[in-house]
Amino acid sequence: MGTNIHTEIWAASPELGHAAVDAVMQEMQRINQLMSPYIDSSELSKVNRLAANTPVTVSKEMFELLQLSYGLSEETDGAFDITFASVGYLYNYRQKQRPDAQTIKTLLDAINFRHLQLDPHKQTVKFAHPKVKIDLGGIAKGHAVDNALSILKNMGIEHALVTAGGDTGLLGDRNGRPWKVGIRDPRNRQKQAVVLPLENIAMSTSGDYERYFEEDGKRYHHILSPQSGESIYEVQSVTIIGPRSTLNDGLSTAVFVLGVKKGIDLINHTRGYEAIILDNQRRLHYSQSFEAVNVAH
Repeated sequence: MGTNIHTEIWAASPELGHAAVDAVMQEMQRINQLMSPYIDSSELSKVNRLAANTPVTVSKEMFELLQLSYGLSEETDGAFDITFASVGYLYNYRQKQRPDAQTIKTLLDAINFRHLQLDPHKQTVKFAHPKVKIDLGGIAKGHAVDNALSILKNMGIEHALVTAGGDTGLLGDRNGRPWKVGIRDPRNRQKQAVVLPLENIAMSTSGDYERYFEEDGKRYHHILSPQSGESIYEVQSVTIIGPRSTLNDGLSTAVFVLGVKKGIDLINHTRGYEAIILDNQRRLHYSQSFEAVNVAH
């Protein structure tokens, strides 16, 4: 998944603890093999190769995640859109490569979630545009965290933390105390912008520091506007707190794209979810119900 996986688990015995850690890591690897755009044999890669030409039958898990992604796109007016990869695949942040303006312009029509034709009866996906590619990077890590916590629950674990990149899921508390979960300062890896005491909930952060390079003083990062195919600069990071990592993951991307005003408005109308936005002037913004949460700076 192109990120570090971290877990902390309280278990009744060392044997159960080791088995639980192994189960988390195995699930992360399974989802990576299924949904990575960088693995040629993954189900996602197969969809990207074939779906422009023919309906592709996919697994129930993949189909449900595609349906959820489509629904999130509708709810966010396209701010969350997995077809961003139609342009996004041309960015290589490690090698500091990006598509030129003309290339982006020729591919922009392919970025539109409505190009996804999902058939629930046949469990197939087809692309209605020949240049469409999809990437589940904005939602798959949250899905992996939710799955990992479900596995731990089924093993009898009551206190655990699972983190995949910017997505963290919490089972219970930290054995009698709240978990302290930090939101990193986007401009200082060693510093936390906010630290939250949390339990039995999940939190996801999308930031412009996760995958990026700088060229001529400009930062090119991986969160792209579906309208322009280019990086967005109104905010530096967005954190969503809510019961489900999968939705937190997708919503944090959507709010990043929407910006402060529209993003906060979206979360204020999304029951059970809260947001913290750090804008490009390094000011913090909170959704309306957030004062109920104890925030420690």
